[in-house]
Amino acid sequence: MDTPASAVVLVVEDEPFVRLDAIDMLTSAGYRVIDAENADEAIAILETRRDIRVVVTDIQMPGSMDGLKLAATIRNRWPPIALIVTSGRIFVQPEDLPERGRFLEKPYSGPRLLEAVRAAL
Repeated sequence: MDTPASAVVLVVEDEPFVRLDAIDMLTSAGYRVIDAENADEAIAILETRRDIRVVVTDIQMPGSMDGLKLAATIRNRWPPIALIVTSGRIFVQPEDLPERGRFLEKPYSGPRLLEAVRAAL
């Protein structure tokens, strides 16, 4: 089982304040965090890094794909990576998520985000 210090989390969020808040929450808990503004940036990061264990992604983002398509792409290309999909506008049913994907409704608190990451690991 990964400890926070050994787990790398990629946060994919186009809203700067939400992204920075998530980074702060995860970093304060001891996780190593990388961030991306959209799915295209996230894919580029995933193609160069093999240490990412969890991706936390918003659904609605600008770019070539939304967070659900990003999650499906990650599941197909990098199956071991845990997935947490977030949204404050769209409620996602478990069957709409890739296998082992989790949904976290916004706005989320630090404890809810950390619990989702711990459970995903």
